[in-house]
Amino acid sequence: MPSRSLSLLCVILAAVLWGTTGTVQSLLPPEREPLIVAAIRLAVGATLLTLMALRLPESRRAFRRLPWRPVLVAGLAIGLYNLLFFVAVTQAGVGVGTAIAIGSAPVWVTLYEAAVLRRLPTGVRAAGQVLSVLGAALLVAGAGAGSASLTGAALAAAAGAAYATYSVATSRVGAQVPSDTLAAATFGVAMLLAAPALFLLPVSWVADLRAWPALLFLGAVTTGVAYALFTRGLAGLATSTAVTLSLVEPLTAWILAIVVLGEAVTAQRLLGAALLFAGLAIVTLAPARPAVRATRGENQRAGTSRG
Repeated sequence: MPSRSLSLLCVILAAVLWGTTGTVQSLLPPEREPLIVAAIRLAVGATLLTLMALRLPESRRAFRRLPWRPVLVAGLAIGLYNLLFFVAVTQAGVGVGTAIAIGSAPVWVTLYEAAVLRRLPTGVRAAGQVLSVLGAALLVAGAGAGSASLTGAALAAAAGAAYATYSVATSRVGAQVPSDTLAAATFGVAMLLAAPALFLLPVSWVADLRAWPALLFLGAVTTGVAYALFTRGLAGLATSTAVTLSLVEPLTAWILAIVVLGEAVTAQRLLGAALLFAGLAIVTLAPARPAVRATRGENQRAGTSRG
């Protein structure tokens, strides 16, 4: 079990890497098919995660004792998240879709912890989560808003629920097996879920070799390395804390848009960044309220520091 400080660092670094996705995708050919990008990302990421898991004897042996039910749930959930998110931003617009998908995930996890674990957030932590979600929404609002639709908004909320499900399922078994093994198995499932897109959608643009540096970065770094870090971080944090900290992603994306793409700095996004910083600081520093009724897995970890 990693220390709390190391877990916090892993989750924040993962979110920073996720935040580079938008900028890197802008380097791909204009005719790219988003679902194909998602499928390739998952395939490359799953391959790298498997190689990482196979490098150590302990990680290799752990494949034989994986709890496959939560692994399947986590893999299907993160695969659905990738597919639903791309469709959602197409129908609802980048700003609305991203705000709902990313902003709703901490809410879904908090509802799960309250309903199942009987762990209600303290008033301070709840305030930090609200500030974080509001700040993230301000950061992405207006970014390619397009014509938002009710269907797109619903798909974005479903994407957020899928990401929350992945995080909860991974967290429940994170202390039982090495994080590299867990991440490799999870993304192997996600890769298989997304693979049909490669046969059903146009892939001619993939033949352009200039697209592959960006595709490999998206798969190896923003998927493989990032989710290896996130899985490791989940083993030492409450799920709601980890998912809230992943809101560093839109902050990173905004900073890169300014530095790399020359996007203008607006008062709205400065306010969003300030609220997000404040909210994340509160969530990071405020202790979590212990669960009243925990599952067997949580009871086994009751002696560890989570929050």
